[in-house]
Amino acid sequence: MDHFISNLKVKFLEGDLLLRLLYINIGMFLLIRLADVLLMLFNYPFAPILRYLEFPSAPMEFLLQPWSLLTYMFTHYDVLHILFNMLWLYWFGRMFLTYFDARKLFGVYLLGGIFGALLFMVAYNLFPYYADAASCSYLLGASASVMAVVFGVSFYARDAEVMLFLFGRIKIFYLALLTLLLDLLSITSGNAGGHLAHIGGALFGIWFASRMRSGKDLTRTLNRLLDNVSNLFRKKPKMKVTYKRTETDYEYKARKREEEMQLDAILDKLKRSGYQSLSAEEKKQLFNASKK
Repeated sequence: MDHFISNLKVKFLEGDLLLRLLYINIGMFLLIRLADVLLMLFNYPFAPILRYLEFPSAPMEFLLQPWSLLTYMFTHYDVLHILFNMLWLYWFGRMFLTYFDARKLFGVYLLGGIFGALLFMVAYNLFPYYADAASCSYLLGASASVMAVVFGVSFYARDAEVMLFLFGRIKIFYLALLTLLLDLLSITSGNAGGHLAHIGGALFGIWFASRMRSGKDLTRTLNRLLDNVSNLFRKKPKMKVTYKRTETDYEYKARKREEEMQLDAILDKLKRSGYQSLSAEEKKQLFNASKK
């Protein structure tokens, strides 16, 4: 068991950021379901605990649990929910990384999730249709974040294609538009909040792609903030002050003569046996001398 856990830890640390996002989501899912089973054995409901990880539609309730703006996008309860979210994240995340770096992927994931949550809250408190549910609705899952990744790469690389069963090759741009249309048609369904969050994530992905085409990175500020926060918890190296004594004229001339003799020996070896016969250190010395 210890070996298995150690392997998971190594894979998590050595894996790319996309795999880490997958591991975090899957790990959270397993912890939640195990906790649910254990509490159920003692006839204790898990739903009240899960509420602290979900994003509420009521603004006042959100003020009491602001962390839910982040935790909800890593929280899943249903098997099919996390299965489809992680498949989409993996497929489109890999495609995203062919055009952008991992830092942008993480930034789009977080900001897309935030935009999705905010649109969910605003819509539920703005439109009369949601009035009855505005005080008791909650959001969970990585769907908004995944949609941000999907639309980010789809609207940036509009000619990229994927192979779909029964349909053949299709541009991901059209696939993204289809999912957006389906979400728009479903904002009055039983899962209206989820579809609103999808739309919020998609809109951020479109915004990200349009700004990247203009050379502007919407994730830069967030990534700098995260870097500053992570630096607070890093051990700072101890400063060591050293003093270098100035060479005398005699020492300087002696050092230069020694360097010239070494260079002459390297050039003789190069002439006799070729470049491949030189050691790594000799190649380095030759390269440094050529720059002078």
